[in-house]
Amino acid sequence: MRKYHALPVALLATLALTACQDGTGTQDEGAAKPQLTATASTAPTDAASDKAGDTAADTATVAKATKATKAAKAKGTSAKGTKPGTAAAPAARVSCNGSNTTVTAKPVRRPVNHMLITVKNTGSKACDLTYYPVLRFDEMQWVPQPIAESKPQAVTTLAPGESGYAGVVLSAADGSGSGGTTGRKLAVGFQGRTPHSSGGPSAIPQLPSEGVYYDSSLTVTYWLHDMEQALSY
Repeated sequence: MRKYHALPVALLATLALTACQDGTGTQDEGAAKPQLTATASTAPTDAASDKAGDTAADTATVAKATKATKAAKAKGTSAKGTKPGTAAAPAARVSCNGSNTTVTAKPVRRPVNHMLITVKNTGSKACDLTYYPVLRFDEMQWVPQPIAESKPQAVTTLAPGESGYAGVVLSAADGSGSGGTTGRKLAVGFQGRTPHSSGGPSAIPQLPSEGVYYDSSLTVTYWLHDMEQALSY
């Protein structure tokens, strides 16, 4: 005759707690709640009597765990009190600028007459690249205008270690620009939460030794997450 062994009470408690939860860690309201009870058919009477104290303790543990799960569900949080997959709240972010990033400015072969500005977040907090970079070659007295079509739907936010980009059209490919000259020094300014406000210290990226040629066609994209998109205008 095959013998059936009683499951340990602790295992029964674990199974009961698992049965009360679905795959996401929240309580399944549509399922019946299993009860932890001792049955004469699964254990001798003496064994059930000896383990009565343990059963009561395990039942109390299950009740506490279930209560904690319900509380976490009500708050919409995980067991650690965080919301996985959510971006940093605006209050927790800072402005990207010359003090918490590294900035490079490099002319590219394709498309012609373009330069790529890359900003990497070197700080410990997420930072926002708002609007578009304010560019100034040497002592120029005018500000290059942004390319309106490049404006993103949301602010470009960089997590620590992440990079953002802006594309610069240096000169007209058909030669229609005027006032062409070679820039030897470039300042990249950052805007704040409102247009044309200061976002903090500017950056002075190194230019090629031969300088960078530009003319009156000089324009710049908004800050973007994608490098190829930044160079597509």
